[in-house]
Amino acid sequence: MSGGGLFWMNGRLASGLVEISHDPAVLSDGQFWAVSTTFEGEFTAARFSEVIDAAFPAVEWKKLDGEWHSSFTKNQYMDYVKSIQSSIADGWVYQVNACRRLTIAIEKDRTLRGLFSQILVNNPAPWAAYFETPDLNIASASPELFLKRTGNQIRTSPIKGTQLPGQSHFGAKDIAENVMIVDLMRNDFGAICENGSISVPRLLASEPHPGLVHLVSDVEGELRKGITWSEIISSLHPPGSISGAPKSSAVSVITENESARGPYCGVLGWVQGDMCELSVAIRIFFKDDALHFGTGAGITWGSDPLGEWEETQLKARNLISIAGGVLS
Repeated sequence: MSGGGLFWMNGRLASGLVEISHDPAVLSDGQFWAVSTTFEGEFTAARFSEVIDAAFPAVEWKKLDGEWHSSFTKNQYMDYVKSIQSSIADGWVYQVNACRRLTIAIEKDRTLRGLFSQILVNNPAPWAAYFETPDLNIASASPELFLKRTGNQIRTSPIKGTQLPGQSHFGAKDIAENVMIVDLMRNDFGAICENGSISVPRLLASEPHPGLVHLVSDVEGELRKGITWSEIISSLHPPGSISGAPKSSAVSVITENESARGPYCGVLGWVQGDMCELSVAIRIFFKDDALHFGTGAGITWGSDPLGEWEETQLKARNLISIAGGVLS
């Protein structure tokens, strides 16, 4: 396969699609690969003929018309939250990230390049990324780092806790949720890192993002010698912050209640040799026969169902306003 396609993240622009692979083993060849996974674990990597340092090529965007349709109504989502709390009461799970998908019609031949251009201007995010192949098109405004690797040093920065700018402090629910996911990521790192190398240099930091403030922590570690990319991905995927704890129980709850998330809540970024920048694929638009946007909230025993619905609305509102269309 050769020709079209495009990838951009943090000033790295890749063009001229050469090869697509669905085998994580290709990441061991030392070349630059753009990577996307689905929440369910499907892996896509794209190799391009040219990788340069450049700004994203600006393209105009005509805002969408019509109404965004949600996979859950307000009452259905609140019932989903209550069912998770029942599972918590039963001791099956401690926390689950409950998501819903917003969908709107879009022209079949229209790419998301213009939308991503607008995202960079109106909703700049630290891990914003664009990925386009013949079968996949994603415009991401992700605020969350899944994995940064330099040599054998790795770091993840899970986000748990969302509020509006100007609010005085995060509540006990957000703090407990963040600490829970930090423990989960420490456990995940334990499967691939040297004993005693895992640390938490930043815990419960308040971090400003466009229109929101998030509670963020960092977990770091040193990879075991000889570890492969296939082992790293299988050990860490799906990201803990958008699944829950314990991860296996949370994923089973999600699978039972939600349709496939696809690229939303997967991983998006690049890998080259022993370096990578991979984001958690949240705040993303992705396109198939329609345009989709996912939004969710972390549910604990202390969650208020209406408050969690409002959090999903809050996370969607600014980006939907950039894309166009009505969010009901």
